[in-house]
Amino acid sequence: MLFLSRLALICNLFFVAATAIRMGWQLPSEQLSNTIIVIGHFLVLVFSPLVNLLYLVQLLRKKLFATVPRWLVLTNFIFLLLQVQFIIIYPNSKW
Repeated sequence: MLFLSRLALICNLFFVAATAIRMGWQLPSEQLSNTIIVIGHFLVLVFSPLVNLLYLVQLLRKKLFATVPRWLVLTNFIFLLLQVQFIIIYPNSKW
């Protein structure tokens, strides 16, 4: 559970970078930009909801905070809310 939480956090950080690239931030390498966009906009769609769903299951079992730090749970949940706003509500906007 802790590994998936950390992986989701890394994907969420790439989501922020991919959003910055989409808003016009330029990187010296196009290959690096493409990698950030793939991780930030596609892998995050898998890992972020999956980890938050696992958090819910662990929370119902009352075992969540025994395995994952609270700050990591809260950070991943906040990123999920941001992703819902940016990806689902505003999918074609330039932000």
